[in-house]
Amino acid sequence: RFAGVTTLGVDEHLWHHVDTRKRGPKELTGMVDLTRDKDGRVHARLLDLVPGRSGTVYKTWLDQRGKTFKARVEVATLDPFRGYKNAIDDKLADATAVLDAFHVVALAGHAVDEVRRRVQQETLGHRGRSGDPLYGIRRVARTRAGLLTEKQQHRLAKVLADQRHVAFEITWSVYQDVIDAYQADDPAEGKKIMTRLIDTIKAGVPAGLDELRTLGQTLHRRRDDILAFFDHPRTSNGPTEAINGLLEHLRGTARGFRNIINYIARCLLDAGGFSPDPPTVISGGSSRRF
Repeated sequence: RFAGVTTLGVDEHLWHHVDTRKRGPKELTGMVDLTRDKDGRVHARLLDLVPGRSGTVYKTWLDQRGKTFKARVEVATLDPFRGYKNAIDDKLADATAVLDAFHVVALAGHAVDEVRRRVQQETLGHRGRSGDPLYGIRRVARTRAGLLTEKQQHRLAKVLADQRHVAFEITWSVYQDVIDAYQADDPAEGKKIMTRLIDTIKAGVPAGLDELRTLGQTLHRRRDDILAFFDHPRTSNGPTEAINGLLEHLRGTARGFRNIINYIARCLLDAGGFSPDPPTVISGGSSRRF
C-alpha cells in the first residue's frame, strides 16, 4: 500500500483523552497518501498510524519505508508542528515541504484574538462581556472583510475608529492581508503579497504589538514552507485533516477497542489504508475556505 506515493500528508491523532496504562499512548501520528490520480483528483487514504507525536516518530516511520519510498515523495504537506518539519528536512531532503494555507490563516487569526483580549483588558479592565465593543465583534474580526454584511462593517468600523484600539486594528489588517494572499486569482500574485507581508512584519513592528511580532517571527521562520504553497497551489493538507476527522468519528463509536494494534487496524480499514484505490475522493488544494 506504500507504492506510488508522491504527495505525503501528516497529522496528529488523539486516541484517547485520558492517559492510562491499559490504553497505551495518548497521541498518534498518521501518514496520509495525497497523490492525485490521472484525472487530478485526490483519493486520500490513511497509509499508517503509529504511536507517539514527534519528529523522531515521523523520522523512524520514513526510514522504515526505505530509500525508494523516500526518493519518490515530491511534496510533503504538514501543519505548523516543528517536529514534523524537522523530519521532512532530515529524511525527505528532495521533497518540497508545504505548510497548509488553513494553518497559516489560523496563526494570523490567533494573533487577532490575542491582541483583542489584551486591549479589552487594558481599556475596560475585565474580560469581554456582552455589550463590550471588542467582545461584540470577536466573530466579525475573524471573517474576511469582503464577506461582511453592511451591518457587520458598520460595527467593525465603529471599533476601529476608537484610538485605543489601534493595536487591534493593525493586527486585524495583517490578518486580512494574509487572507488576501491566498485569495489572489494568480498564485504568483499571492506569493508576492505574502512575501511582502512577511518581509514587512519581520523588518520592524512598533512597540506594543507583541502578538504581531510573535506572528512575524513564526512566518519568517517558516517562510519557505509558506511560500511553497503558491508554487503548488493545488496542494493542501486538508484531505489529511479530513481523514483525521473520520478517525475522530471512529474513536467515538469504537469504545470497545482497548488494544492499540486492533484500533490501528480498524482505522486503516475505515480510511482506505488497505486499498490501493479507495472509492472516496476528497478534493484538496483549494485556498478559498476563509
